[in-house]
Amino acid sequence: MKMIKKIAFLISIIGVSSILINATTVHKGLNATSLTTLPDSIDFAGEKAPLHIYDVKERMDRELLVNENLHSSTILIIKRANKAFPIIEPILAKNNVPDDFKYLAVIESSLLNAVSGSGARGVWQFMPDTAKEKKLEVTETVDERYHLEKATEAACKYFLSAKEKFGSWTLAAASYNGGMNGIAKQIEFQQVNDYYDLLLTEETARYVFRILALKEIMKNPVKYGFAIPKTELYENLPTRKIEVDSAITDLASFAKTQGINYKILKYHNPWLRDKKLDNPNKKKYTIEIPLKGYN
Repeated sequence: MKMIKKIAFLISIIGVSSILINATTVHKGLNATSLTTLPDSIDFAGEKAPLHIYDVKERMDRELLVNENLHSSTILIIKRANKAFPIIEPILAKNNVPDDFKYLAVIESSLLNAVSGSGARGVWQFMPDTAKEKKLEVTETVDERYHLEKATEAACKYFLSAKEKFGSWTLAAASYNGGMNGIAKQIEFQQVNDYYDLLLTEETARYVFRILALKEIMKNPVKYGFAIPKTELYENLPTRKIEVDSAITDLASFAKTQGINYKILKYHNPWLRDKKLDNPNKKKYTIEIPLKGYN
């Protein structure tokens, strides 16, 4: 009987030790990742976020903590940015749109050709009607919302129009989520014209803070625990461009004539949405063919 009690005592000691070890490990983990302090200041397109206002500070802290600890998602975003940003950045610059708007694309789609439940598509998440208003082609065989260069140009048109309307890049960014009319109505009703003073819907109220959080993490990845070697980042493969101004009845056969397969053709030209390319108006399309890396 005494032996049984001794064994039970030893087991209890081991159990308590295990709990203490696990608690210490968790505590260390929190100190290492989850409790990073806020930066002293942060801005969107040169417009500073007033972190001295208590609710602004709390909202910024929330989005920074959330994205800092969405490890797999944030790692993938950083890897994809190495492919997407070199395409997006010069288009923003050419249109005199601040570079920070590339982080808007990050929170819209995680830099994927995403599809939302409401029908928005592509990296910039255009709805069909909005895309057509911005001169993007959306048909059964072609959807230029999936064409990163053309969709970025269309997004720039929106940002410039919104900036002209509101006089603020921050409000222009917020309106991409809340709509120009929606933001304008709230400005009129609440009698303030600063994003950080407005009471908005939950999604729009978080929107700019999510942009700021990803900007902060992506500009300072090591600080937030994302020390990703350059060799692990995704890259754009070199391509040659060919122009076509007629229909292609069989894209799989066309791909073979270019020395690649159907999968690779679609990967590099996601705006081709069918097994064929209709072209009744003899429009000129540019198709990208990779030079290497597909076999």
